[in-house]
Amino acid sequence: MKLRLPASSSTAGRRGRGRAGPQVRRRMALVMGIFVLVALGLVARAFDLQVVSKGFYQAQGDSRFLRVMQIPVSRGTIFDRNGEPLAVSTPVVSIWAIPSEVLAQSERIPELARALQLDPSELKQRLQDHADREFLYLRRQMQPEAAEAVLAMNIPGVNGQREYRRYYPSGEVTAHVLGYTNIDDHGQEGLELAYNDWLAGKAGAERVVRDRQGHVVEELEQVKEPQPGRDLTLSIDRRIQFLAFNELRATVDKTGADFASMVILDVATGEVLAMVNLPTYNPNAKLSSNPSERRNRAATDVFEPGSTMKAFTLAAALSSGKYTPTSPMIDTGNGHFMYLGHDIRDVETGGNGWLTPTGVITKSSNIGAAKIAISLDTMLMYNTYRAFNFGSSTDSGFPGEASGYLKNGATWGQREKAIFAYGYGENVTALQLANGYATIADQGVMHRPSFIKGVDNPGKAIVAPEVAHELVKMLETTTAPGGTATLARIANYSVAAKTGTAHKAQAGGYSKNSYEAVFAGIVPAEHPRLVGVVIVDNPVKGSYYGGVVSGPVFANVMAGALRLLDVPPDNIGRWYVGGPMQSPNGLVGSKPPDDAPAADAPVDDAP
Repeated sequence: MKLRLPASSSTAGRRGRGRAGPQVRRRMALVMGIFVLVALGLVARAFDLQVVSKGFYQAQGDSRFLRVMQIPVSRGTIFDRNGEPLAVSTPVVSIWAIPSEVLAQSERIPELARALQLDPSELKQRLQDHADREFLYLRRQMQPEAAEAVLAMNIPGVNGQREYRRYYPSGEVTAHVLGYTNIDDHGQEGLELAYNDWLAGKAGAERVVRDRQGHVVEELEQVKEPQPGRDLTLSIDRRIQFLAFNELRATVDKTGADFASMVILDVATGEVLAMVNLPTYNPNAKLSSNPSERRNRAATDVFEPGSTMKAFTLAAALSSGKYTPTSPMIDTGNGHFMYLGHDIRDVETGGNGWLTPTGVITKSSNIGAAKIAISLDTMLMYNTYRAFNFGSSTDSGFPGEASGYLKNGATWGQREKAIFAYGYGENVTALQLANGYATIADQGVMHRPSFIKGVDNPGKAIVAPEVAHELVKMLETTTAPGGTATLARIANYSVAAKTGTAHKAQAGGYSKNSYEAVFAGIVPAEHPRLVGVVIVDNPVKGSYYGGVVSGPVFANVMAGALRLLDVPPDNIGRWYVGGPMQSPNGLVGSKPPDDAPAADAPVDDAP
């Protein structure tokens, strides 16, 4: 019997390895397959990143480091007619931050707050409230030196941005005409608003690379070319504006008036040389003002013109052919005229008796104006008022300009017509009234009031030249002895003017003790160059008459304006201060004392 011996170890090993060989190969193949799949996945992913989704991921990367930043531009400078700057843009720096970056260095927030003059706890709270944002203003429009000090602290996430801030060298003197801009340098009021598109320009844009802290590390290209704002030259004469402002302020202080306005127009062009209102505000610190102080009352507020309206009533009368400056005579009686149940009164004690149409202007007779109006065709009178732009805007382009109020002539009653004749029942602005008198001064030709120097401003004939010439002569008598505007005389210059003193309207009627002191004047009367209108609202100290309160303002401002504009005198041989005065028809008397009473006082129970 043969014994079966176990295989030797070497033989067994060879057999084991033989059996294991295919398994190893399978494992190796599996591993290699996995490696291949992973490699293919990586290649596919790389292909997706580099080719298929390249645009998306490039945009995502760019959004973190590539930025299109605005290139700020300077707003155009506003000049007065003589080239003096009235509004300029100065460079400033606004501090902004990436909130998450600053919060990561929270221990430096108190230091940052002190540099920005902010409360540390409030600053931290703002940063936390906007932690998900990449841009947050910390403080706007800092002086460059102060901003540089903040940036020099090198706080991560804190950056600066160049901007411009508006500065007004004349401050409160030109505030109502110019208006102001907001913190983003956009016009909000006045001519800054009216001409915002012209002044603002268009900001540019550039593509830049920023680091993770928001700092610009490279400027790549200009995307949009910046277009700086264009300059604007106004018709305003800063020198005359200062004269008007100072005189109005002195008058308001003296009389305790609620407010006052003055408008001065160039007769030949319609250009606004000055427009002043009180109270006023400083546009460089506008946050300390209130809305009532920021209103340009000369263009936006209306009032009843009182006796200054008589010039336009006489314009209708002369145009009708029924009246001349000297005929017919009008019986104003003893100062009382009962008409359709209404007592129309003149202030003159004992009445004015018989007056020529010129005398109605000289004495400012309410009765005379009413009787003239009664005799006129209603639509002629209405159309004359409308032709002088009463009841509609002057189209000056000033934002918020009021149109006033004039009742449709087709609905006028006879008593209303009589009352309208001496300035009650209609509303006008100071600018409208000045434009009306400038039309009379320019031989009956009306120009649209303009705030821009040298614009093409053709005129429109409103009344015949001979009518306008006669009206100027009639208005000139008010500065003669016995007239209502003797305190508006200007040495060596003839002055044509009309005064007005109107009760202020209030709920339920008219105030007994509150007045508008109004004055409208033309100078020089012989060759008109300037027209001025002065409104003083509710003077409570001293006189309240237009001739006494507003007339001297006109005289003082115009005397200076005539010298500044080098307008030659036209009245040297006719009168001088303190001496005899001659009218065009000869010697008529001496200058009355400065405290002589005016004859333009309102009736007690207006209208």
